[in-house]
Amino acid sequence: MKNSDNFFRDKIKIVFSGIVLFLIWTTALLPESSNTSLSETAHVKTFNEVTSKIRCICLPSLPIKSCSFNNCRISAYLKQFFENRIRKGENSETIIAKTIGGYGNEIISDPIVQRFLKEGNEDMVNSLVHGFGPRLLADPDPTPINLTLIIFILLGTSLIFFYLRKMRRKDFARVKAVPGTPSDPGRDQYLRELDEK
Repeated sequence: MKNSDNFFRDKIKIVFSGIVLFLIWTTALLPESSNTSLSETAHVKTFNEVTSKIRCICLPSLPIKSCSFNNCRISAYLKQFFENRIRKGENSETIIAKTIGGYGNEIISDPIVQRFLKEGNEDMVNSLVHGFGPRLLADPDPTPINLTLIIFILLGTSLIFFYLRKMRRKDFARVKAVPGTPSDPGRDQYLRELDEK
């Protein structure tokens, strides 16, 4: 019985260690989830400032910095557009202000704007030319994502706990079924049959 208690405790330690390592791993990835082709330190800093203050187009609860190409192709193109603006010498305040207020017709020659035009996405071109407005700058609301993560962690922990509890009960049932233990009904019946003979 003591061995099964230790076995159960060891399994719980392993599960909780795995959960803690998973949480550390995911939080380590979140801050720098955006890749950039910029190499100069000042440019990368500007890029991170811009992409952390503007919402993702497809997933507004995230900053555009956290959007991947798989999640939102339009946001990936916008990040390339921001890189082009940074290479032209614009700082983060200018890029954010122009994204909200509009860049004007001067950006029509930008390769990303040309890509939007070629794909027939005039809405994005109009938004870049005339501005997205202040809604794009609103702080992303991480509440839905955090609640979802908490629910998944609690659900996973509960399932693991119930699985380990079931395994523990099986271990106890196996210990009780061993002949020679006082609670074994087969042993008691066997002894009665011997007494009757």
